[in-house]
Amino acid sequence: MLTLTERATDHVRRLLERDGKSTGVAGLRVKVAGGGCSGMQYVLTFDDAAAEGDLVLEFHGIRVFVDGKSKLFLNGTQIDYDDGLMGQGFRFSNPNAKGSCGCGESFHV
Repeated sequence: MLTLTERATDHVRRLLERDGKSTGVAGLRVKVAGGGCSGMQYVLTFDDAAAEGDLVLEFHGIRVFVDGKSKLFLNGTQIDYDDGLMGQGFRFSNPNAKGSCGCGESFHV
């Protein structure tokens, strides 16, 4: 389905701790929403709990929540975190994306 690398989970853990959220309960919500220059964009937020119907995954002690609609677009996606000289942020490797915008913030299928 969806995977997070160890670097991504380490960064999420630091952000959760910074916000005073417990990693045993709260987690990262990964969502696909309409928007961006290519039509669809990734949205990452923190949630205190899963919603009804969510797929709940766990990677290196970090819970990840994915709603049913987003699950269709995220199958096989890997999320990594890069903090290199060319910029820092989450990087999505989505085999379902047929193309993306120049900045990599949105995609189309």
